[in-house]
Amino acid sequence: MKGVILHGGHGTRLRPLTHTGPKQLLPIANKPMSEYCIDAIKSAGICEIAIIIGGIGSEKVKEYYGTGEKFGVKISYIEQDLPRGIAHAINLCKDFVKNEKFLVFLGDNIINKNILDFTEKFKKSDDDASILLCEVDNPSRFGIANMKGKKIIEIMEKPKNPPTNLAVTGIYFLTPLIFEIIKDLKPSWRNELEITDALDQLLKMNKKISYHIITDYWKDTGTPEDIIHANRVILEKMKLFNEGEKEIDVIISGNVMIGKNTKIKSGTEIIGPVIIGENCIIESNAKIGPNASIGDNSFVSKATISDSIIMADCKINAHINIKNSIIAFNSSITSNKNVEKIFLVGEGTKINL
Repeated sequence: MKGVILHGGHGTRLRPLTHTGPKQLLPIANKPMSEYCIDAIKSAGICEIAIIIGGIGSEKVKEYYGTGEKFGVKISYIEQDLPRGIAHAINLCKDFVKNEKFLVFLGDNIINKNILDFTEKFKKSDDDASILLCEVDNPSRFGIANMKGKKIIEIMEKPKNPPTNLAVTGIYFLTPLIFEIIKDLKPSWRNELEITDALDQLLKMNKKISYHIITDYWKDTGTPEDIIHANRVILEKMKLFNEGEKEIDVIISGNVMIGKNTKIKSGTEIIGPVIIGENCIIESNAKIGPNASIGDNSFVSKATISDSIIMADCKINAHINIKNSIIAFNSSITSNKNVEKIFLVGEGTKINL
């Protein structure tokens, strides 16, 4: 069985974070969101993975994941020239999959559950597809499964009046039959080939689609708010470690992870859950947390940071209260004012308040 990760799309709802790279490389708890997909696929016993790339930052994806060796998997890359829909992207994997069953992950989906059991059940079954469903508060944002009793009778994409709140997560167990269905699909109103339409066509052909309703954490990280929420959930479940150095008069409480060669100076307070990457300097009078991620090679002085993601190579030297914010790679904020701000800034942004 093989794995496929969809790593394309424009990420328009996450701009300006996605002006310089794909959304799937944005870090959650200091790790690209698509790396969580690789972890999940690997934990399901699948070590051969194709990543579908396209659009801005495709080379960054190749540079980060390489052959997959450092992640314990074998990675191939398949180019999608334009974002023509999930089904179109899946169809590009036909030669990679050959006659095997396969697992598809949307690269911006985070699931806090081992899917090995689901994978093994699908391998042994005669199902033509299997999907994971999750109850959501805003079903019109997702593909939705309509049910009759315990049977799926229809799958629809982002309905205005959803018949249920059971979202089709971006995790699909498929067989090569799906390629025959996609071949005859017509573009949706979005001018895309929808995987929900392909699955619905399987139902109309009386093919067998099984499902599992997951109650563990699942998040489609399509908005900044989604990313900040996923960051908090993952931080809460991380194992504590401290590989840095801290001076006297440093207050640390809760679940705190500190990377190698990071220095925490006197007068600093860190309230977990928090992760601070490698080679960082947290200066006196800074307060970090709760629910904050600080990327590698970053410098923070005087600031209070909570419920936020500060990516690698950032410099924050300001008497400022940062909350519910995402600050992208290699950005800086300086200020002599004592203010509270919410930031959503793209890579390389320089702000002087």
